Amino acid sequence: MSNTEIKKRARQVLKGYWGKAISLTFILGLLVILLPAVVVAVVEIYLSGGFEAWFNTDSTPLASDVFSTILSILTTPLTIASLWFYLSISRKETPSLSNVFGIYRDGRTSFKTIIACYWMFLLTILWSLLLIVPGIIKSFSYSQTYFILKDHPSYTVNEAITESRKMMDGLKNQYFTLCLSFIGWGILSLLTLGIGFLWLVPYIQTCLAVFYSEAAAKQNNSTTETITP
Repeated sequence: MSNTEIKKRARQVLKGYWGKAISLTFILGLLVILLPAVVVAVVEIYLSGGFEAWFNTDSTPLASDVFSTILSILTTPLTIASLWFYLSISRKETPSLSNVFGIYRDGRTSFKTIIACYWMFLLTILWSLLLIVPGIIKSFSYSQTYFILKDHPSYTVNEAITESRKMMDGLKNQYFTLCLSFIGWGILSLLTLGIGFLWLVPYIQTCLAVFYSEAAAKQNNSTTETITP
């Protein structure tokens, strides 16, 4: 399936779900971006000894950096669960917003998503130490890990990463061009003071979910042909 067909498919499956998708994007924006930023700013002001001292300082207290990191870790499962929401949409299922926030009820899954996120981040950084390009290529190789963990909850993080690497063999260039194609829309969304992202984020995430479904189907067909006598 070409990127043009992926985008067309994404627009088709989003019909009837735009309301939920926009609501989810708005809520995540509040919980994952705005709220942590406000809380960290309040902590920094308090630790700096007041607003004036905080405003005039060139550095941030170490404790506020630690607090910011903790908040990022705690919201990681929520961010990944939102990807699974769009995966359900791409498969014409009936996802609900409660399923996204319900990930915290499953401590094991939440912990696994956190480990997956930061382990992939570390691996990408290590590859980037060689050159920037290898790091970018590896990030594409790992890109399907979260979706694979959804479809195969019994997989370990390393197994999911390995599966993603196999799945992306020969597809990294298409994935890169797909991601690149949204840059123009991103610039337009910025010109709307960010309001456009309420529509753009669901569109991008659904496209990536469709891409995964197609890549997974292609891999399954390849495996079946290999084992068929």
